[in-house]
Amino acid sequence: MQYRITHKTTWTYERPVTVCHYTARLEPRTLPQQSCPWHELHIHPQPTEKATRCDYFGNSSVYFEIEGSHESLEITAQSLVRLQQNAPVDSRATPAWELVRDACLADQLTPTAVAGEMCFASPLIPVDSVFAAYAKPSFPPGRPILEGVKDLNRRIFKDFAFDPTATDFATPVAKVLQQRRGVCQDFAQVMIACFRSLGLPARYVSGYLETLPPPGQPKLVGADASHAWVSVYCGDEVGWTDADPTNNVLPGSRHITLAWGRDFGDVSPLRGITIGAGEQVLQVSVDVLPVEV
Repeated sequence: MQYRITHKTTWTYERPVTVCHYTARLEPRTLPQQSCPWHELHIHPQPTEKATRCDYFGNSSVYFEIEGSHESLEITAQSLVRLQQNAPVDSRATPAWELVRDACLADQLTPTAVAGEMCFASPLIPVDSVFAAYAKPSFPPGRPILEGVKDLNRRIFKDFAFDPTATDFATPVAKVLQQRRGVCQDFAQVMIACFRSLGLPARYVSGYLETLPPPGQPKLVGADASHAWVSVYCGDEVGWTDADPTNNVLPGSRHITLAWGRDFGDVSPLRGITIGAGEQVLQVSVDVLPVEV
């Protein structure tokens, strides 16, 4: 599949802003199953300073500053992305989850030991026995790890209700687990907390999901959305495997990866500060349009 993506963000300020500093992570990653042959980032007003770098997790990030009075800020990212379907993995043939957990503690530098850095708590995702208790039914002794991943993915999809009014950025993950309501960001972070509380490496993935209109209805402009899911390390032979608990799927040709990190704080598409804004109105629209190859 091939997609053209337009991600537009606009801030309108109550009072003129004198200075703003932002970091954007809006360029899709290059992966074995994903390529991004074309990407452009347009910022208005024109930045006075701009720099591109690769962060610790390998995500492309753009830092920019705008100095001088302005009443709005518009950031438009456009990308062309090509996706290939991953080869199917026999989940029953993956190693027992305890073997992966124990290999993360190896005293030699193996791929699993490196992945083990994602076993620890992060600023937004704790490690706690309450998450281990929720995850345990999916991971009985000796169960192949990918079988457990798929079962936990299904359970979160079944047990949690999608409710955009139930949470915000500051809602603790433990509260999401308790109330069983939230959005994709919340479900991803609950799932990661479950994995890490069992000693399994998991990371937060941000990206896009093409949404399909009802049969016979046209696709609406701006109807697609930023999305979040999980990647869990399933051993040296399989590597990192993605899971989307919001939709109970293992991501394939409709999930486009932007960035990954420990939690949402590492991969926020836009993050920064403004001076002198007063009240702000934020508008975001995303279009993920299939393009013929």
